[in-house]
Amino acid sequence: MRSSVFFYISGHGFGHAIRQIAVINALHALAPEVAIVVRTAAPEWLFTRTACGASSFVAGETDTGVVQIDSLRPDVRETIRRARAFLDRFGEHVQREAALLRAHDATLVLSDAPPLACAAAAAAGVRSVVCANFTWDWIYRDYSEQPGVDSIVEQIGKVYETADAGWRLPLGGGFETIDPIIEVPFVARHARADLSRDQIRRQLALPGDRPLMLVSFGGYGLHQLPLDRLDCLKEWEVVLTSRGPVDATVPNGVHVIAEEHLYGSGLRYEDLVHAVDVVLTKPGYGIIADCVANGTAMLYTSRGRFAEYEVMVEQMPRYLRCGYLALESFEAGEWSEALRALRETAPPLVQWRTDGAEVAARMIAELISAP
Repeated sequence: MRSSVFFYISGHGFGHAIRQIAVINALHALAPEVAIVVRTAAPEWLFTRTACGASSFVAGETDTGVVQIDSLRPDVRETIRRARAFLDRFGEHVQREAALLRAHDATLVLSDAPPLACAAAAAAGVRSVVCANFTWDWIYRDYSEQPGVDSIVEQIGKVYETADAGWRLPLGGGFETIDPIIEVPFVARHARADLSRDQIRRQLALPGDRPLMLVSFGGYGLHQLPLDRLDCLKEWEVVLTSRGPVDATVPNGVHVIAEEHLYGSGLRYEDLVHAVDVVLTKPGYGIIADCVANGTAMLYTSRGRFAEYEVMVEQMPRYLRCGYLALESFEAGEWSEALRALRETAPPLVQWRTDGAEVAARMIAELISAP
């Protein structure tokens, strides 16, 4: 059996998986002989619907993340309860994962950002690196009013100490117990270089002469969005994607693209991000990185209590043209005023690097080739 590189990827949301797919693909292009194993609770279709250089996929829970009521509201109490239950059986989890690493002759473990990956690697005698924009002890520390949080934060921090390094991406926090720390540029998805915005719009039957806004909320279905009362449709066309058949009637000016059609056309989500003028979303690393890489403005609403949110709100204007839409206005369909303000916002003066996937892949290749 070939020695392998393991990617432990949090199943919390899609952003962790999406960015590590970019790293995996960059590593596969750089060193195609390397076996790459993905260990995650994220859905396998995220990895298989586009080209992914992973050799195998091992499904399973590697952390408990933050429990979401919906895309914009976390359940803090349940989050801490599940984290405590997972850590109460942590020794069992570590033994299982260490055996898995030995069975695949793992030579390096990448964590985004399950601490279990670091503990299992240490138990198996394998090097580990945390490659993420935050660590879970930092996230849980923000819920300090919940009983038992201090012990959870302390336990997770001690586990991260076993990592050989932290490769820290923009927009986030944590990493206090990891040494050394190496700053890595944005890991981002780039639209196809051979297609212009107008060509992508034509391929998806989207209007070429009107401003387009992509609404990007993973947990919100069509029935939960205020499409029947939008106040911006005189000036804007609205674009959404749908997984599976579209079973809702939408107003004129709203375009719903089935994901099967998008990917079946040889396009990807980042191509759609590139084709529109604005993305309306909640702040998350993945969609911010997509917008930075593809020169697209962002209109964002609040995402509930999540430590990452405050950092993103503070730092986003450095990286892209962005504006805020109050949650009440979002839910009421009152989007026009915020869109007008966004149009008047100047873009950042600096063009930031978005080649983090290639940077991380080169560092992985160097680690696994070193004696």
